[in-house]
Amino acid sequence: MSNWQTFKTGIFKNNPVFIVNLGLCPTLATSTSLRDAIGMGMAATFVLVGSNVIVSAIRRAVPHKVRIPCYIVVIATFVTIVELFLGAYQPDLYNALGIFLPLIVVNCIVLYRAEVFASKNGMASSLFDGFGMGLGFTCAVLLLAFIREGLGKGTLMGYPVIPGFSPTGIMVLPPGGFMTMGLLLGFFSWRKLRTKEHK
Repeated sequence: MSNWQTFKTGIFKNNPVFIVNLGLCPTLATSTSLRDAIGMGMAATFVLVGSNVIVSAIRRAVPHKVRIPCYIVVIATFVTIVELFLGAYQPDLYNALGIFLPLIVVNCIVLYRAEVFASKNGMASSLFDGFGMGLGFTCAVLLLAFIREGLGKGTLMGYPVIPGFSPTGIMVLPPGGFMTMGLLLGFFSWRKLRTKEHK
């Protein structure tokens, strides 16, 4: 598989949220506004790319029995870099993301790609895989945030979009998040089945 195909796979064919169904907790928690979704997407992408490359570089030196703790240390290092950067330069976003920023350490998408892909492939392929999966996660969070903020607040990035629109407050609450996620997961499952039927 070429690097370009590896990159595209993470966005479409194996989207971590809508197809593989990983990382649903941070997706739901940070999708009440587009600003928070962009921040979480960029943070997760940085950690995915960085950890994938390092795990790929050290894969032959790490004993098999301790690989998971080693991968977690690598991931935690990149999460700490993100936390320190956002805390220093984007304190509002840092506070908005809250506990879900440090929880990227145990985000199943990051550890899943380290174990399944980066530990078995070269650095270049792992780099493209990290970018693809990160962008796929970012697109998923942005789509959810677009719907929830638009319908729940009547705004996008904090700016009103439809004059006179009456927001549906439940959309920015947990029930609205679960309902939107359920509908999107159902749509992508249906689309996947239709694609298989037409092959």
